[in-house]
Amino acid sequence: MKIAILGKPFSNEAASYLQALLNDLADRQAEVLIETRFCDYLHEHLQLPGNITCFQRGDSLQDVQFVLSIGGDGTLLDTVTYVGSLEIPILGINTGRLGFLATINPERIAQALDALFKGHFVIEERSLIRVDTDPEVFNGINFGLNEFSILKRDTSSMIVVHTYIDGEYLNSYWADGLIVSTPTGSTGYSLSCGGPVMLPQTNNFVIAPVCPHNLNVRPLIVPDESVISFEIEGRSNNFLLSLDSRSVTVDAGIQIAVRRETFNAHLVKLNHVNFLSTLRSKLNWGLDRRNPAGIPV
Repeated sequence: MKIAILGKPFSNEAASYLQALLNDLADRQAEVLIETRFCDYLHEHLQLPGNITCFQRGDSLQDVQFVLSIGGDGTLLDTVTYVGSLEIPILGINTGRLGFLATINPERIAQALDALFKGHFVIEERSLIRVDTDPEVFNGINFGLNEFSILKRDTSSMIVVHTYIDGEYLNSYWADGLIVSTPTGSTGYSLSCGGPVMLPQTNNFVIAPVCPHNLNVRPLIVPDESVISFEIEGRSNNFLLSLDSRSVTVDAGIQIAVRRETFNAHLVKLNHVNFLSTLRSKLNWGLDRRNPAGIPV
């Protein structure tokens, strides 16, 4: 089996589990590819077995069966950009904080790896959002798993985001910004702005204003086969575009349209983990002193 690994620096507590992971992969005679920067970090902190090859962005992952993302949710978002249209299944190992997307804790790595090799898992397909701009600003990596945001920059003044759905005028948002979220991103930035939680298989986007000046403007759910386009204006000539963890400053005249990407992200979920259990455990969904375990009574 051929496995790729991407990751970020981890705590001393996680080191022994990750060393065991690499040793286990070597014992199973897996061919392991590790992203260059993380490979250098591992060389300094762990003993790497001899089955390791380093790779960098742009190198082919065509024959890889699984990708392991070691870090937090931000690491998994970055991992999605490496995989792209190859749709290689991604297993998220959480050495970060919340771990809403990266659901495997370090102490469960051994069980997770065993389940991976035995095929005891399911694949969740997650829709991606695609951003087309003129001029191009995201260096060809113009898709994301969570959300796309238009935000004000370096000023206390609001901006105005004129928004269109399939060419039809929707609204002019007077706000600090505007978010277009996928179902996966509905539990992130959009949620903090009052947006709804959507199940991962929902075929919709959420349009949510950031700190709107209109009390009668609320988040809106639209079908993800829609094309949503924008015109931006404000006292400043520069604005911020953010696609997951990547942000760029742009001029007001830029043309922007978002739509659903033609390919999906494939996330590996083990039998004891699903979206609803993660919602309860990570976001305390439905937590009530009358039912502290979150289990129906």
